[in-house]
Amino acid sequence: MTAPATPDRAAAFLAMHRPGAGFILPNAWDAGSARILEQAGFAAIATTSAGIAFSRGLADGAMEGPEMLDAIARIVSAVACPVSADLESGYGASADDVAATVEAALEIGVVGGNLEDVTRPGELLPVEAACERLAAARAAAPAGTFVLNARTDAYMVRRPDAFVETVRRAERYRAAGADCIFVPGVSAAEEIGRLTAAIGAPVNVVAGLVEPVLDAAALRALGVARISVGGTLTRAVLTLVERAGREMADHGTFGFARGAIPYAELQRRFSR
Repeated sequence: MTAPATPDRAAAFLAMHRPGAGFILPNAWDAGSARILEQAGFAAIATTSAGIAFSRGLADGAMEGPEMLDAIARIVSAVACPVSADLESGYGASADDVAATVEAALEIGVVGGNLEDVTRPGELLPVEAACERLAAARAAAPAGTFVLNARTDAYMVRRPDAFVETVRRAERYRAAGADCIFVPGVSAAEEIGRLTAAIGAPVNVVAGLVEPVLDAAALRALGVARISVGGTLTRAVLTLVERAGREMADHGTFGFARGAIPYAELQRRFSR
């Protein structure tokens, strides 16, 4: 059973969110990947709804809230570092449902979470409804106890006015209680720089989701506060699994094993 996150841990996590800091927040999909990332030296990690779903043989968005929260709890209990949760759109049609999800996330010990402004692929929530849901989340987890990362998908749904709409929503979401604005799907350096300047608050972008893939130094220079990878790391691992499978099936060779972490080493790392 995990313990609720303390305000001190949430405050320390929030302090990382400085425009231009560009701290890398890698996304884990299970307890094992979380522990490997913590051992790699990251001060905090996040979960990925896509990666958790893929690890269960499901499409992103196919999991219900209780199952996702159970997976997040397993990740939180596996590491000592702060964990931020991908809560998708809050697992419910109403603002009260979103509040209940955030309360449950707090109880399992996360220090923050993402909330999306889409409920169906390709369709943004009306801004008033999105703000109502964020305000409910903020009421359930007061400032200082939970880092609320408000995701807006104007670029993901390919709105022709994506820049204007993102900035408009960012202003409203900040007023509703968001600590950070999450903008997936934007990749052009000039556009990212314009967004961070116009939003004037911590901005989170995803590396590896769309081309071109800018490195952390470039994103920091553009004013980005937080860099996550979403399901990209999971996709890279599953790509390795597919390539290894093809190698075995097509050639009967096992070259993929070269360089793998030895069994005894993983036993040592995963022993409490």
